[in-house]
Amino acid sequence: MIEVINAKYIEDYRIWLEFNDGTSGIADLSGELWGRMFEPLRDVNAFKKFVVSDTMKTISWDNGADLAPEFLYNKVKNKHIEV
Repeated sequence: MIEVINAKYIEDYRIWLEFNDGTSGIADLSGELWGRMFEPLRDVNAFKKFVVSDTMKTISWDNGADLAPEFLYNKVKNKHIEV
């Protein structure tokens, strides 16, 4: 099971993530901030206030938004093919 074990804000909507299998890299989430839960995170000041949740094993925000660790893992792993 993939889990986020560490995360650091980089800039804009990019976060450096480290996973429990040793994989790490930057995920650009600028295209993922749509819908009622994520639209408030378009404010960069709100976006960068994420935490790594001990219970969910992923990043989450105070408003209840979170992203599945597998989704984030794929964003990091497939970065080289994104345009």
